[in-house]
Amino acid sequence: MGMKFLHLPRAKQFTITTRFYDPQKEAMKEREERIKKELELEDGHEPGTYYRANIKGQFRNQGKLSHSKTVAEARRKSNKRLFYIVIILSILFYLLLK
Repeated sequence: MGMKFLHLPRAKQFTITTRFYDPQKEAMKEREERIKKELELEDGHEPGTYYRANIKGQFRNQGKLSHSKTVAEARRKSNKRLFYIVIILSILFYLLLK
């Protein structure tokens, strides 16, 4: 049973490989593939295939367009709700002290 009193474990190293994502390049590649598939379909190759869009990131992109409108509506509703709660609590407090 060997005991190591002065042995200190080495710190674990963390390495991460960086990746670069270009959404425009990805969309261009997708369009090229779709066009190639459509041209193959016109020639009579692979009649049973269909195009299915890659929707990765589409919800985020759509959210940026309408983000300010929905946030403003939610803030307005929250403020109204808070106002009503304060009024109800103040009425109840007044009735209890009366």
